[in-house]
Amino acid sequence: MSKSQYITGLRAVEQLLTGDAVEIRRIYAEYQTANPRVEAIIQTARKDGIEILAANRARLTQIGGEPRHQGVIAEVRRSTVLDEAGLRTLVEDSLVSESQEPLVLLALDGVQDPHNLGACLRTADAAGVSAVIVPRHGAAGLGPTVSKVAAGAAEQLPFAAVPSLGKVLRWLGDYGIRIVGTSDRAEIDVFQADLTGPLLLVMGSEHKGLSKGITNRCDTLISLPMHGVVSSLNVSVATGVCLYEIVRQRSL
Repeated sequence: MSKSQYITGLRAVEQLLTGDAVEIRRIYAEYQTANPRVEAIIQTARKDGIEILAANRARLTQIGGEPRHQGVIAEVRRSTVLDEAGLRTLVEDSLVSESQEPLVLLALDGVQDPHNLGACLRTADAAGVSAVIVPRHGAAGLGPTVSKVAAGAAEQLPFAAVPSLGKVLRWLGDYGIRIVGTSDRAEIDVFQADLTGPLLLVMGSEHKGLSKGITNRCDTLISLPMHGVVSSLNVSVATGVCLYEIVRQRSL
């Protein structure tokens, strides 16, 4: 499945032009810009045969949905947006492949801030996650802010917004994938847990953590040790800690 989206910001558009994960349909650039990075983007896009449309700052804000576009917006057609059937196919292909590392998936249970979602995508891509899964309703989805914060990862990493996260966890368990959730009530912390083998890491929302229904579907609950006065970390920071502990354990 593919879908047209608008990607804003210099770094995000530069990353698009150096990869081939998405089809760039056209680029909107500010009139008579003095920014050499915007000029370099225009020149690269022209060389690649991509349509360039000039626009003033107000029009760019209207197209991208936010004022922090930095003078350039790319309209793309994503190939990495999955429906539930596509997610199932990705999982099946990964499990039968003998050449790949054990499957790692990331699920975000109701993360609502697009900045947090973008940061989670950026870290997930860097840590080798195969796909990110979110509920279709009550959570942030892909958009210009997410793409800008993710710095290219949103266009590379398979992303599935599903009708029922609980249902997906159920059939993932049927495939033998271990479900590891984060909770401040967990009896072991992330550094004590065995995070090898195929698994799905589930992170909770910014204010409520994991919902009760999702918690009940987890095979293992882990926490992050907290030694200071704060009781919790930002969800994107916590996601990074957990994902890189998975990376560390798999490199031993």
